[in-house]
Amino acid sequence: MGPFIELYTDGAASGNPGPGGFGVVLLFGKFRKEISGGFRRTTNNRMELLAVIVGLESITNRDLNVKIYSDSKYVVDAINLKWIYGWKKIGFAKKANPDLWQRFLRIYDPAKHEFIWVKGHASNKENNRCDELAVAACRFPKLMIDEGYEASKRGAL
Repeated sequence: MGPFIELYTDGAASGNPGPGGFGVVLLFGKFRKEISGGFRRTTNNRMELLAVIVGLESITNRDLNVKIYSDSKYVVDAINLKWIYGWKKIGFAKKANPDLWQRFLRIYDPAKHEFIWVKGHASNKENNRCDELAVAACRFPKLMIDEGYEASKRGAL
């Protein structure tokens, strides 16, 4: 395997559902990028998945391999155990977060993206930084609206 990007992600929600946020740390050689965002009402699983999506979408060189580190079994198992393909076959019927999973599938490259589960709130420095970013993001004033979550509560998804 040639050069690769390390992508660390985490999501948080206070109340679940409640105010939520995501945090991303991208590492490539000497380069580091941090990204975060917060929403007024969402869920922890949505933020975990959105962190991965935002991280992958922010990568401009699609030729590089990416090692994605997440403490979310929901996200990592959905990919590594290939649940996502079964959900796609049934059009995500009765599955949570279909809007985000469909967005994820538009950027996911199984040949270039490797998912690695890490224990949350443990000794992984970058995962802990992502947690700090996510928690801080859900405390921002004037949080964004998670349209996908709010639409699902209105029955629009």
